[in-house]
Amino acid sequence: MTERTRLRRLPQRGSNEIEAVYAILDAAFLAHVGFAVDGLPFVIPTLFGRAGDRLYLHGSAASRMMRTLESGVPVCLTVALVDGLVLARSAFHHSINYRSAVVFGTARAVEDPQRKSEALSVISEHLIAGRWADARPPNSQELKATAVLELTIDEASAKVRTGGPADDEEDYALPVWAGVLPLTMRAGEPLADERLMEGMPLPGYIKEYRR
Repeated sequence: MTERTRLRRLPQRGSNEIEAVYAILDAAFLAHVGFAVDGLPFVIPTLFGRAGDRLYLHGSAASRMMRTLESGVPVCLTVALVDGLVLARSAFHHSINYRSAVVFGTARAVEDPQRKSEALSVISEHLIAGRWADARPPNSQELKATAVLELTIDEASAKVRTGGPADDEEDYALPVWAGVLPLTMRAGEPLADERLMEGMPLPGYIKEYRR
């Protein structure tokens, strides 16, 4: 841990245990990637996948983010999951229950076609396990048009809030409902593409999908 990942605000909610960071990364779909270009900050949402201590990002080969990151600039990647609204008796103590992770590292371009395809499969399997084996793999032209970056996790921290509201002692006597409104992400009913081949069954990994 360095000053970059030292938690100053409510440090009791934080952890530098890498397994805690991995668990949060694995539960998230979307990461936000922060970097600077010519002194200006940018934060871009993007899909990602994890294999061990490495994260994989992909995008258009013409993407400013991909071209900037592969030049070796410092990268900050974050994810956040909201688990509930914490409703206190006072407006001041309202909060949310959440899990978040912050990762620092440096990205490298994945150039070898075989490794690039493997990295893309990591991203695909992160989103929905089993899909990569069913779908047509990228052809050489598609691989050439796609930039893939490998980001080694050099340093990371996690921060989590759980539990109910923490009101001031005198406010517990107020006639105001207080507690937690849980929030979850769930899959809806699959919607078949209008040009789906007749008789095509719904794959089990979609039918039984859980996050």
